[in-house]
Amino acid sequence: MSARERGAVLRIRLTDSPVSRVGYWYATLVGFAWGFLWSRGRIELRRGLVVFTGMPKWTFGRGGSCVGACYLTDRNDGDVVLGHEAVHKAQWQKYGMLFPLLYWLSGRNPLKNRFEIEAGLEAGGYVRRRPGRVAHPGRDAASA
Repeated sequence: MSARERGAVLRIRLTDSPVSRVGYWYATLVGFAWGFLWSRGRIELRRGLVVFTGMPKWTFGRGGSCVGACYLTDRNDGDVVLGHEAVHKAQWQKYGMLFPLLYWLSGRNPLKNRFEIEAGLEAGGYVRRRPGRVAHPGRDAASA
């Protein structure tokens, strides 16, 4: 077996696998506990996410953070943003606890971070929506 084939086998075992699913559920449990502890707003199920609003700004990054199936924010919970965050939820499901490391390795600049690009830069609020154009989560604004 070549090195490339071994890398593909390793990638398959670590992503979309029982290991990644355990990591996803662990992250969801952590996100739920963090959100339940600090949320002072609505807690609701929307777009497949447990959305915690009213969070103090220091408890999440940027406009909000997706941790497993939980979205933590102060008030940034519009439908377009939640579509963007639903893509991050799917990334958590695929990569499990590798996701935070892979995200960090992709860089802090959302315009170059492959996970933010995949979730949709416009939907995530990283680039301005062009007039007359609807932001689509999961679509790279640069390629549309």
